[in-house]
Amino acid sequence: MSQRNRPDSPNVRRVKTRTLLVLGANGDLAHRLLLPGLRSLIDAEPGLDVRLIGAGRKDVPDEDWKQGLAEALGVKDEHAPDGASARPLGVVESSRYVQADVADARDLQRLLEACPTAPAVYFALPPAVTIAACEALRGIELPPGTVLALEKPFGTSVVTARQLNELLAALIPEEQVYRVDHFLGKSTVLNLLGLRFANRIFEPVWNSTSVDHVEIIYDEKLGLEQRAGYYDHAGALTDMIQSHLLLVLALVCIEPPSGLDADDLRGEMAQVLRATRPYGGDPAAASRRARYTAGTIEGRAFPSYADEEGVDPARGTETLAELTVGVENWRWSGVPFTLRSGKALGDARKEIIITFKPVPHLPTGFLGCASPPRLRIILGPDCLHLDLNINGAGDPFTLEPVTLSAQFAKGDMTPYGEVLGGILDGDQLLSIRGDVAEQCWRIIEPVQQAWRAGAVPLEEYPAGTPGPAGWGAH
Repeated sequence: MSQRNRPDSPNVRRVKTRTLLVLGANGDLAHRLLLPGLRSLIDAEPGLDVRLIGAGRKDVPDEDWKQGLAEALGVKDEHAPDGASARPLGVVESSRYVQADVADARDLQRLLEACPTAPAVYFALPPAVTIAACEALRGIELPPGTVLALEKPFGTSVVTARQLNELLAALIPEEQVYRVDHFLGKSTVLNLLGLRFANRIFEPVWNSTSVDHVEIIYDEKLGLEQRAGYYDHAGALTDMIQSHLLLVLALVCIEPPSGLDADDLRGEMAQVLRATRPYGGDPAAASRRARYTAGTIEGRAFPSYADEEGVDPARGTETLAELTVGVENWRWSGVPFTLRSGKALGDARKEIIITFKPVPHLPTGFLGCASPPRLRIILGPDCLHLDLNINGAGDPFTLEPVTLSAQFAKGDMTPYGEVLGGILDGDQLLSIRGDVAEQCWRIIEPVQQAWRAGAVPLEEYPAGTPGPAGWGAH
């Protein structure tokens, strides 16, 4: 048993009943990520008693709902559960599904009345539907202790994000609002913070004096995967860079927080993002965009993005985006941070690469093309590689690269399990603060304007390749 889950550990949740109301419960997000995350939370927290209510537009018979829920929670045989599946089976048996229009105030009132305890309302919905549902809550008196959890992207612009923040503030206190970013699972957050702040060797070089440039990359082999309804209106810039990678940037760049509570950490992240803007002040020169054409990845044929079902080619949606920003503060001024994410690429790269500056002088006599040291932090599964130059075998005057590697310990839960645990426990460590959500939009809006004006060409790359020719360096 892990230290975290020992019965005498202060982190173990005492038995209490919490109601999780999932709006959009029969959608892809709920079944592919949210419900499996709930299973990991149930396994990790034996003191949690969850009453699950699902809601959606479809009419789903109770038997079909519970069968689908059992599959999502990994309950293989509901008639003869083993010890590992007994508690998830209890969640299945006590759950219910309610057909409802989540943008209708009367239906929402009916859903809230069905909750046996103060609900945590999870909006597993597209952004526009989430906003409509929040608007419908205006005329409803929410039960005391109600929590609202919203998926990113949060709004569609600075203006709409601010309006949504104001709407939420009129409904419940800020400490009961959770702007979810599953990308920052607690294990990943703590791994980044522990690496930097528990090892004194990094702090003296974690600044513009020693760091040459930083790359934050999230390249996927997956394509559109039937998400045209959302993705063709968002694109890679909004879907990944605005929603996720800017927050990773903030974690990389923060000043040492006084503690690991939500207020300290989120306050430091906000300071970083306030100082962030397109590098050099030119959003066109600091960004690139492209979309995939037909190709093959691991034997799977991909059509051109423009030919994918549900895509409007005239919209010019990018599937690969790159943005270089500067963090204009005392620590990081002058260091370029390149954020890149794309789909249908030949190599799945999910990493933070910190490249240090070359030494000011290499003693005469050393041979070999020594490259600058790099710290590479791989995301999912989390590990790190430190690339160094050392004396080679045979001739000690020849420098050769070597890599030191280490694995981060896995967390007890999936990222969505960590998110749900925070929501049900009142821990906002993995929740995005309202002003941070607005800052992320503020950073990318000049880039969006440059793209709409045609200042940055929409390039192309065959699916399964690294990207457009010439994208190896900015």
